[in-house]
Amino acid sequence: MSLLVVGLSHRTAPVGVLERAALTGDVPTRLLHDAAATATVAEAALLNTCNRIELYADVDKFHAGVAELSLLLAHHSGVDLEELTSHLYVHYEDRAVHHLFSVACGLDSMVVGEGQILGQLRDALAKAQEEHTAGRDLNELFQQALRVGKRAHSETGIDKAGQSLVTFGLEQVAAGAGEIAGKRALVVGAGSMSSLAAATLVRSGVTDLLIANRTAARAERLVEILGPDVARTLDLAKVPEALADVDLVISCTGAAGVVVKAEDVAAAVALRPADRGPLALLDLAMPRDVDHAVHELDGALLVDLESLSHAHAATPGAGDVDQVTRIVADEVTAFGAAQRAARIAPTVVALRSMASDVVAAELGRLEARLPDLDDRSRAEIGQTVRRVVDKLLHAPTVRVKQLAAEPGGASYAEALRELFDLDPAAVHAVSGTPVGGAPQPSAGGTR
Repeated sequence: MSLLVVGLSHRTAPVGVLERAALTGDVPTRLLHDAAATATVAEAALLNTCNRIELYADVDKFHAGVAELSLLLAHHSGVDLEELTSHLYVHYEDRAVHHLFSVACGLDSMVVGEGQILGQLRDALAKAQEEHTAGRDLNELFQQALRVGKRAHSETGIDKAGQSLVTFGLEQVAAGAGEIAGKRALVVGAGSMSSLAAATLVRSGVTDLLIANRTAARAERLVEILGPDVARTLDLAKVPEALADVDLVISCTGAAGVVVKAEDVAAAVALRPADRGPLALLDLAMPRDVDHAVHELDGALLVDLESLSHAHAATPGAGDVDQVTRIVADEVTAFGAAQRAARIAPTVVALRSMASDVVAAELGRLEARLPDLDDRSRAEIGQTVRRVVDKLLHAPTVRVKQLAAEPGGASYAEALRELFDLDPAAVHAVSGTPVGGAPQPSAGGTR
């Protein structure tokens, strides 16, 4: 596998660019299929969150792969390629694996160490499998990334530093608008982030919670989970008038446009008694749900992804980050060694198979020349010949596996094929790939 990652995130692009590049509706699925259909790509997966868009691909050509994936990102995001390119990052081979493992551990998150990214990675893999764009290689890579992320969270205290984006956002709200407990709240949306927000509000002491969603059934299911004594549904069309009756609004929908307008917030603020404090709004959507102009309104406090990014940049780093960084480095080394060693395995198997065929052929000729050999002598000669061949092959095959696990180890497999004149078809038959072809998909594999 030659892994390539092309993407942009909160680390390389301002929120305004991320907002314009956000992939909504069926766009992520179309992008995934278009990526997998390009000539240089064997497998593809898309990690699409509120603060990152990343295409992971198994490619056969680096430069062509970068050009094609960049063009696809620009086309599907609607951001001009020239502008988008200045915000894109590219990682290849071990650096790409390092990036994915770092993402899985929360080291690359807006809130360092947050665990929600593991669920998003799991969803990305499931989507690629469902759409048949991910095969054996990306499946193994993403599964290992999930294991590395879980290891980081179980072996270190990164969780203590790594709050969820919801928790961190509510901390910023509390800093500007007072304690969350006892507030009347409204959650707009009923997806995974909105559900997490609603559950966090209840744990924080909110006892009067409204849930508004485009699909009423999803809002009703969330109310059932939280309990009707705490939560109730609200028609999405009634959100503007409900703003005057709540103290806190959290919005995270997949809408392409503004959901909470500045004029509706202004009208709600005008109706609020001064002693109730500011109307707080936490916008976790990308593109944004709450009109950016709300920042300018007196009596309203808007916390959005842009302000969260600035706030988190000012917080001290977590003490466990160094330990997690070491875990990532060790796991990348181990994964790379295992992948390189696996590449030579078909060659070693083909070599031993060829040796076995040679032994069988020579023993057959011996039997034809010496037909009077008794069974005991025939068995002893056969065992001796096989033992000699095994001893001759043992040291070089063990050593070549060790060498193949090192960077640049693929050349040892090629040398072994040349030295023993191995039939390419035999090697590819062991690995499950056609001669001169791309890896064949496993169950639920590539296009």
